[in-house]
Amino acid sequence: MTYVIAQPCVDVKDRACVEECPVDCIYEGERMLYIHPEECVDCGACEPVCPVEAIFYSEDVPPEWAAFANAGEVFFTSLGSPGGASGTGPISADAPLVAEFPAPAH
Repeated sequence: MTYVIAQPCVDVKDRACVEECPVDCIYEGERMLYIHPEECVDCGACEPVCPVEAIFYSEDVPPEWAAFANAGEVFFTSLGSPGGASGTGPISADAPLVAEFPAPAH
């Protein structure tokens, strides 16, 4: 099990969690951030600093955002395990669930 980022992060990407993560496992996609499930050490440091409360332990994702529980796994299918987000920089892709999520009204 690991921590995951859910719907409240879509189109927000505050990055406070990135700064707090001691193992550099939070990657930036086009529309949201993703926690690498194999690089995360389950320390929980990211969860309390998220201003939109989008980070959950995988077993505790609220039912309305359950589909986001595996969005990180899908996101990293083609990316693999780069060994740290700082080395990759922003990635111009998202998991299909996120890419297809309705854009906010302006």
